[in-house]
Amino acid sequence: MHFKLIIALVEDDKTEVVMEAARTEGATGSTVISNARGEGLEKSKTFLGLTLETQRDVLLFLVEEHLSRKILEKICDAGEFDKKQGTGIAFQIDVEDAVGVAHQVEKLTAVVEEEI
Repeated sequence: MHFKLIIALVEDDKTEVVMEAARTEGATGSTVISNARGEGLEKSKTFLGLTLETQRDVLLFLVEEHLSRKILEKICDAGEFDKKQGTGIAFQIDVEDAVGVAHQVEKLTAVVEEEI
């Protein structure tokens, strides 16, 4: 079984919604790294020298490759990434090898066979 790593950078108030959306498409879990900070095309606004920016979370999903595109699209919809600027970004990268995922392989085998 081959895996992809989906990395999603989301506003912290959308973390739970994005995680649940990914789970509905076949993600079996995620790792959350809290309090990330980023900057897009435009600099963050300031008020009296304080930066006005929302906190971000980094979500890591190790998913089976045949399910990855659907999960990525569902994350995009749930996070509203394409609806307004600065809401988040998600991308996937190939995973050459992974250990500690035997329980996922057992659960995903039947699901992936249906997809193929």
